[in-house]
Amino acid sequence: MIEDNTEAEKGPDTPEDAAPAPLLTLRDGLPPVTDTDEGLVKAAAAIAAGTGPVGIDAERASGYRYSNRAYLIQLRREGSGIWLIDPIELTTMDPLIEALDGTEWILHAATQDLPCLSDLGLHPSALFDTELAGRLLGYPRVGLGTLVETVLGFTMLKEHSAADWSTRPLPDAWLEYAALDVEVLVELRDALAAELVAQGKDAWARQEFDWLRGFEAPVRTDAWRRTSGMHRVRGRRGLAAVRELWTERDRIAQQRDVTPSRIIPDAAIVAAAHELPQDKAALLGLKGFHGRGAERYATSWVKAINRALTMDEDELPVRSPRAEGPPPPRAWADKDPAAARRLALARESVNALAEARNLPAENLLTPDFLRRAMWTPPKTRDPGALLDGIIEILSGFGARGWQIALTAPLLTDAVLHADLES
Repeated sequence: MIEDNTEAEKGPDTPEDAAPAPLLTLRDGLPPVTDTDEGLVKAAAAIAAGTGPVGIDAERASGYRYSNRAYLIQLRREGSGIWLIDPIELTTMDPLIEALDGTEWILHAATQDLPCLSDLGLHPSALFDTELAGRLLGYPRVGLGTLVETVLGFTMLKEHSAADWSTRPLPDAWLEYAALDVEVLVELRDALAAELVAQGKDAWARQEFDWLRGFEAPVRTDAWRRTSGMHRVRGRRGLAAVRELWTERDRIAQQRDVTPSRIIPDAAIVAAAHELPQDKAALLGLKGFHGRGAERYATSWVKAINRALTMDEDELPVRSPRAEGPPPPRAWADKDPAAARRLALARESVNALAEARNLPAENLLTPDFLRRAMWTPPKTRDPGALLDGIIEILSGFGARGWQIALTAPLLTDAVLHADLES
């Protein structure tokens, strides 16, 4: 789903008293929703008969459902118009998979939608990400609505971005909002592609888009450690209670396909882990223990707390597990002053180059890649061998060729100059 909270933002050159851009509307009206296998065959045939790239978007029910599944897919292609596909009732996506084979997809913020499309068997042969293109071009705001207004001159209303897309039937107002997200994706893609060529960044963009084709959502380990307010919990038993309560909530949420915070909020987990009540009455009497599932699943919460209270010491979690990679940059000066100097010089050089090339520094080189390379650079100080070593390191992290070509020499110089200052 395209999420954009920037509809009120103005472009850098927009006068305060300028007339508002015309509102984007559907040129062909609102199409019906395709929610049968027979209808999908018709939709796929129309899309296959179209020409050029295909604008695609997907709507999920984030904040309402546990799963990341797509509850609506919107597609637009020249010559075929807009199609709204409801995948929930379909038994197969094969006709659409076949129709899209060999086409270029246009998505905005592709990493949001690619996982749920992949779950349906939909994988791009080629890809153009309008959000990423906007970043590479140096646009300060790259939400879809802002780019459409800045580049194409239309205003987009973003009224239903937080809607529960698992609702059936979907209201027409929501469907129109969803359809508008692909209405001008082809035009936006063409305009941004021309700008990429003009700025000499089209080869960079192709490498980025090729990388995105293989994108998979990262799997978070120890996700329970992201519980909001967990820092207020005392001791390893308390941490164990957070973990057990979070895990139980996650199990219930997955079973019911409801977002976990709708069972009980993080604040309730923290409140229970702080006090460690051992029976239902004490648990429900806690100030701060609330939520739709607080009383309904009270027995489960008590069992989770008791598991934490009775587990062996060696099973208890620690406050800060040993992390892979370098320590936080603020600690570098104490732990390794030479590494701190390398990092400072490398950051300065990368930031300066990013400014000169009119793109965000994090798109020029992922900050984590930079930190890791400067914490443990190659041991050699022969300039050529050092450059080769840094190239190998960045490549191993997953940096793209264009990023390596621009930044590896800068990182090499940072290592050499930091040593001279020692």
